[in-house]
Parts: sequence; C-alpha cells; structure tokens
Amino acid sequence: MKTRQDLNKIREENLKQIKLLDDTKYRVVVGMASCGLAANADLTYDAIEKEIKERNLQNITLTSVGCIGECALEPIVEVYDKDNNRYTYCSVNERKAKEIVNKHLEQGEIIYRYLIDNYKLLIDEDGNKYEAPKYQYRIALKNCGIINPTKIDQYIGLDGYKALEKVLFEMTPEEVIDVVTKSGLRGRGGGGFPTGLKWKFTAANKGGQSFVICNADEGDPGAFMDRAVLEGDPHAVIEAMIICGYAISASQGYVYIRAEYPLAVERLQHAIKNAYEYGFLGENILGSNFNFDLEIRLGAGAFVCGEETALIASIEGERGMPRNKPPYPASSGLWGRPTVINNVETFANVAQIILKGADWFKSIGTEKAAGTKVFALGGKIKNTGLLEVPMGTTLREVIYDIGGGLPNNKRFKAVQTGGPSGGILTEAELDTPIDYDNLIAKGSMMGSGGMIVMDEDNCMVDIAKFYLEFTVEESCGKCTPCRDGNLRMLEILNKITAGKGTMQDLEDLRELALMIKDTSLCALGQSAPNPVLSTLDKFYDEYLEHVVNKRCPAGVCRDIAKLVITDHCIGCGKCLRNCPVNAISGHVKQRHIIDLNICVACGTCKPACPVNAIISV
Repeated sequence: MKTRQDLNKIREENLKQIKLLDDTKYRVVVGMASCGLAANADLTYDAIEKEIKERNLQNITLTSVGCIGECALEPIVEVYDKDNNRYTYCSVNERKAKEIVNKHLEQGEIIYRYLIDNYKLLIDEDGNKYEAPKYQYRIALKNCGIINPTKIDQYIGLDGYKALEKVLFEMTPEEVIDVVTKSGLRGRGGGGFPTGLKWKFTAANKGGQSFVICNADEGDPGAFMDRAVLEGDPHAVIEAMIICGYAISASQGYVYIRAEYPLAVERLQHAIKNAYEYGFLGENILGSNFNFDLEIRLGAGAFVCGEETALIASIEGERGMPRNKPPYPASSGLWGRPTVINNVETFANVAQIILKGADWFKSIGTEKAAGTKVFALGGKIKNTGLLEVPMGTTLREVIYDIGGGLPNNKRFKAVQTGGPSGGILTEAELDTPIDYDNLIAKGSMMGSGGMIVMDEDNCMVDIAKFYLEFTVEESCGKCTPCRDGNLRMLEILNKITAGKGTMQDLEDLRELALMIKDTSLCALGQSAPNPVLSTLDKFYDEYLEHVVNKRCPAGVCRDIAKLVITDHCIGCGKCLRNCPVNAISGHVKQRHIIDLNICVACGTCKPACPVNAIISV
C-alpha cells in the first residue's frame, strides 16, 4: 500500500517524464487501442523500438497509449519534444516508422508529409504548447493517447487519484454530492439525468449496503466511446467509482462490461489489480476509514442490458430483462439495495470536476448542458474516429471541420445520432447545437454518442430497416409492443423495399410506431421506432417513391433498384472491374453499359466510379 507521501513522489517523477522535464529528449507514443491494433500498430511499435536500439539513440522514451482519436488514420505515432511540441504522424507502417526514427528522432528533421493535417497549435491551462484537433476540448478523454493505460504511475503523474485524496481527507460525502450537482454534469449514457441528483437520491436511502455500478455495456451500432476510455484511461473510471462510493456510503462497486471488449476487459482487470496494490481499493483506503471493493461482471452482448434495470438483473444472475419503474435503482436497485448506475463517460468526468470545481465545468458547454460530449464519428465521413467537443458545438462543425466532410465529393444527406434509439437529422439541421434538448426537439437524441453520417447513396427506408432489424434481434421479448410491434413494422418495411408496399402500409407503419413508443416497458422499446418516425417525417417523398413508383432513388433496395451509366462516363473501366456479376460492358474511353437483366443492384459500381456517372432511375 502506498502512502500519500509515496503518491506525491510518484506524481512528481512521472510528471517529469511525461512533460519531458528530465533528461528525456523525445517522448514517442504509439496508439495501441483496438483501432490501432487492428491496423497493426503493434508492428509499428516493434519497428520503432528495434530502430531506436539499433541506432543506439539515447534519452528517448517509447510507450504505448490508448486511442488518440483519429481512428481512420491508424497506426498513429506522436512525438513530443523538449519544447512541449507534439507531432502527430498518421498511417505509420514499418517503413515510415524507421524513417521517423532516422530523420526526426536522430537528426531532428520533422517529416511534414506524414503529419496529420487538421491539427492546430493550442495552449493548455499550464501554458504548455500542444497540437490538438480543431474544436476539441478533452475532459473524459484527457489522458487517452497520453498515458500508458497499464502504468498506474503515469496516471498518478497527471494528478491521478488526487481527487480521491481530496475527497477522503478534505470533503464530506454531502460536499462531494453538492459539487457534482452544481457542476451540471448529466448522464452521458443517453438519458441525460443529472448525475448529482442521482447520487443525492441514492445517498438519502441510508442504512445497509449500497452499490455503485458502471454501465460499460456499450451496444449501439457504431459506438465505441466507452471502450476507448476503458482501453486508454481505466483508472479515471475506477477513481470516480470510489469517489461515488464515498459520497453515497457504498463499499462495493461493479463494472458491467460486454465480453466482446477483450482489450478493455484486460486493461480494466490490470488497473483494478494495480489499484488494490497501491491501496486505492480495499480497506482503509490511503489510511482513511473508508472501504471500497470493485469487481468486473461480463455481459454476453445483449443490447437490452444497457438498460439499467436489465443490467441489474444480469448482475444478479437472472436473464437480462427490464423491470417496472418505480421503484428506481436509487431506492431499490441491485439486490433491492440503493444503487447508483452511471456509464463510463459520466464517471470519466468526475475526478476533474472535484479537482477543478463546479464553476470550471459549468463554464464549458451550454447553460442546460455543461461540459463536453464524446462522439464516435463514422459512416460516410473522411475522418472516422473519436472526438470530444463542448456541448453546443454544431453538427456542421463536427461533420465538416473535425470529420473533414464526406469523401468522393458526395452530397451530405443525413446523420443519425443516438444509435438505434435516435433519429435522422438532415442538411437543414446541420447548424443545430449539440445538446440533449436541441437534439430531442429535432426528432433525435444524444444517446451514448454514436454519430453515423450518410450521403446521397444511402436509402433512408433501408436505413430505417437496418436499425429496426437490430432492435428486433435485440428485443428481450418481455413486453408485447416491443416484441411483436417492432417485428410487424419490420415486415412492412421489408414489403416496401421489395416494391410491394401500399399507401395503407405507410399509415400502418406510423400508427404502429407511435403505439410502440407509448406503450413499451423500457426506454429501449420506447425509442425503437425513432428511426422509422424520423425518416417518415423527413424523407416521406422517398417512401412514396418506393410505394407509388416502385423505385429506390438511391439504388439500394435491390428488388426495385435500376442502375444506369450516364453520359458523364469517362470509360475508365473501374465499374466493370468491380462488378461481381459481370453485368457491365464497354470499351476504354467509351461510355459503359449496365445489363439490367444481369445486374443485381448491389451498388458496388457506384463508389467505384470516380465521376459519379452511375445513377438510379
């Protein structure tokens, strides 16, 4: 067990290493979260390590870190120098890695052509210069991409567990709850309930055991925010859960995480082990009289277990199915005891709020939505990846200024926020400030933070069907509206996309969606019709094309799609070479032709065409 004096020494030594205040000339980090490893970042790391040894370079530290954010450009290597400059190299293969060591680390020559292009110089609160993505402000992701998540000393070096020390020795539980309440922090898992209020309600139920649960069952298609935090900075969540336990008089916590996140699970297990060794978990934490234990519970991947009462049932060993509310978990949660459930991102904000104060956090974001929000940006976007922006940042800034816009000069069509529980937003709504109330007012929701961009080649009826297929597959089956109602809606959508829909089907679709929304048991069932309702409202003409003209304008729905090549064709032959059924013919520099008797309308040819000469008729 470490003493507080030990922690101060560790903090001082590691801060020197991270900030290059010692003899280190360069600090080199390699992003090795799931996104980096999928792009062979481990080979990049090994190449850098080998080259440094072979060249006998001194005073250079090399470390692996979590997700840096620009997932589309992995593997990412960042070089920090003595002047606190940060250089972000992208798409670094083994050849580039050796060149970076040779030129930048050995000769001091920056290789500008490998640097990322949407970074600008910023100054942090301590006056240090650093390169950071435009418009971004990192709180939850503060340490991700900076520290090695398997090294607890590096977390301590950047004020890790300092908030816990402050709480245990300088604050009462009531004062902790008061700071979190005044900060305006709201749940980042989708509901947006005030975090301090949830803690206050739970703490009011005194007597006996209480519990703290971290919901890491991130199941939305396209969402990977919580995974990135746990892979890159697990101690931020652990520290916050201990603080929450102190505030509500709980001595036991659980992290409920899906087993499909093996790297996150591995790093979380390692972090919990280190936290016990250092005395942050267990009995008499840091010499105080407070005890707190933490365990991991693995989920089998059921989307419904992201709903808090279903999650509780799963931890208890029962089938993950929602329960009626009230009672709410704050009064009767895990094993009938008062329970706080917050998601990973919510907890990741807590330590910074304790250290810097409620007013600091409230100064970021908007009046009704303080702080920042982490988003996983994906779909038809140039810079897919992880980003964190102040609440109130517009969709346009996220998609075009951070995301880089759409590839292949395609026209923006829509963006889905909130995953399968969210809704579609159109070009007319791109200047909408992102916060809980604004997105709901536009027919969507914040959700956990998935953001999927769509272009002109996406069919909105097909998009609604995609999300509904997911919901039908993941329904727990407990309540009739969700179990049967969503299945009936999916049958109607299948009928429409097959060219067999009627105007009555459109009426039935809307009526069913509204009924399911009003009568389903849990929030997941209640929000399941949102993609259908929002596409009906904003792309009704597209539904009419499918029903009345038996045509899919985007050429996606195969049964009614007809693709043709226009006079814009330059005869490059890329469509011909990419067609899986050999339905395209033509000569070089002459217009090509699609044989509709052979074409299966798979759409493979459309993105292959460099001049967008293939359209649906």
